Amino acid sequence: MAIVSKGSRLITVDGVAYRWRIRRKPTYWQAIGQEPLTMPIELAEGPGPVLLVSLPFSRPDAWVGERTMAVRPALVAEVIRTALRRGWDPCRPGRALDLDVTEDDLTAMLGTPPVYEVPFARR
Repeated sequence: MAIVSKGSRLITVDGVAYRWRIRRKPTYWQAIGQEPLTMPIELAEGPGPVLLVSLPFSRPDAWVGERTMAVRPALVAEVIRTALRRGWDPCRPGRALDLDVTEDDLTAMLGTPPVYEVPFARR
């Protein structure tokens, strides 16, 4: 499985280039707040397994006002480092790896407890 280049973003983490992407539109289950925000990550060039990341918050465009936050490159870089520490080898061909990021993981990645927004409460 490979990530479509169109709409994906490149990020370099510790000298290695990766590609990541967030779907342009939510799935039905993401839109109603039943599934979290997800994103695939893979090496920018070459074969290798995709990292499928589930974050502990919903998409900003969810129909139901769930808590959310922006996915910034710094967070993506920390997700990649966490996956590498947990045994993801992006250079070795194989099956996709699922990484479920928990609240505690997110706090460790950000260095502070996450600050969420509630979309319907925006001004």
